[in-house]
Amino acid sequence: MSTRRRRPRWSELRPLLQIEPPHLGSTRRRLEAAASIDDLRRIARRRTPRSVFDYVDGAAEQEISLRRAREAFSRIEFRPRVLRDVSEVDASRLVVGSPSSLPLVLAPTGFTRMMHHEGERAVARAAARAQIPYALSTMGTVSVEEVAAAAPGSELWFQLYLWKDRAASLELVQRAAAAGYRTLVLTVDTAVAGRRLRDVRNGLTIPPALTVRTLADMSLHPAWWINLLTTEPLEFASLRDSGGTVADLVDRMFDPSASISDLAWIRDQWPGRIVVKGIQHPDDAVAMVDLGIDGIIVSNHGGRQLDRAATPLEVLPDIVAAVAGRIEVLLDTGITDGADIVAAVANGATGCLVGRAYLYGLMAGGEAGVDRTLSILRDQVTRTMRLLGVSSLDELTPEHAVIAGSGPRARAQTP
Repeated sequence: MSTRRRRPRWSELRPLLQIEPPHLGSTRRRLEAAASIDDLRRIARRRTPRSVFDYVDGAAEQEISLRRAREAFSRIEFRPRVLRDVSEVDASRLVVGSPSSLPLVLAPTGFTRMMHHEGERAVARAAARAQIPYALSTMGTVSVEEVAAAAPGSELWFQLYLWKDRAASLELVQRAAAAGYRTLVLTVDTAVAGRRLRDVRNGLTIPPALTVRTLADMSLHPAWWINLLTTEPLEFASLRDSGGTVADLVDRMFDPSASISDLAWIRDQWPGRIVVKGIQHPDDAVAMVDLGIDGIIVSNHGGRQLDRAATPLEVLPDIVAAVAGRIEVLLDTGITDGADIVAAVANGATGCLVGRAYLYGLMAGGEAGVDRTLSILRDQVTRTMRLLGVSSLDELTPEHAVIAGSGPRARAQTP
């Protein structure tokens, strides 16, 4: 027996016809269509020159460390508890003494005005609106004073590499303290530059050189090039010698002889809190406790230094156990989702740092793109907490986020 058909009445059709009001801005349309960090990454890839995108997206050598870091988060097995009151969820936290609306700090990233002409200013303003700390890099393209002025009242950290010129390092530290930066992040995993093959193959220099390849790229990304050529020169704001490739610069300026004694010297010079970034072994974490450091970041530099280095999420539990609550432990590398942040906190991290995630947003839509990144991460963090049955970060335990099958054997077995 065939189905009888009828003509629908207008009263039935009217509720189904919901016309979306037009958005005048193309940037707003692009960003609202992005539902994940990966969506922002795809937009960023279309809107920026290949060498710029690859600088952000790439890692060292064969990029094994970066793939392993992301794959480790894919092996997290959430074990939710049900029938818990999650009508109100609090995702805020003190991160090494800095108040944050999420267990999150925006990581220091170099050469940020290459991704978008507003650069660090845009990131600092977005972070201030979201009430999240922002760490400015030594390799930043806007000065410590200008970033502080762009986002008054914000929670600013300053990241330092130890230079061969200790006097220049000290001068920069003093400027950051005078400008109101309250936490110093000392990066210790850059004795020499990692070999980032995408940058080598793209011939990336600072500032970008006008070669036949870059001139051809102008026709594909005219807006990016117009912004580059009509705004202030693109250079490292804190460095006196900034020409050539990133690797050339690192090898000229950074000090492979740096040791524990230098860290003690920095401790004496800096009046605020100190966080050491680049810890990958429990013994090094314990050494930081003994030096009176305030926090450590379990990190392999986003996979951009030593390829095949330890996977941060996998070594996190051992490092947390080794320091036994005597120092705050943060984590970065491989984070592409708010659920990753929740998983890290459940396994003992105070919070996380993200770099690529907000740079994808910056490339996709400038300051509004960073806002979109933080909105996506916030929604993902709070939704994951609710689905796990926790209303505050303090309720999270390793039982909520099991790192299933750590190690090489598990990676080989992962489909």
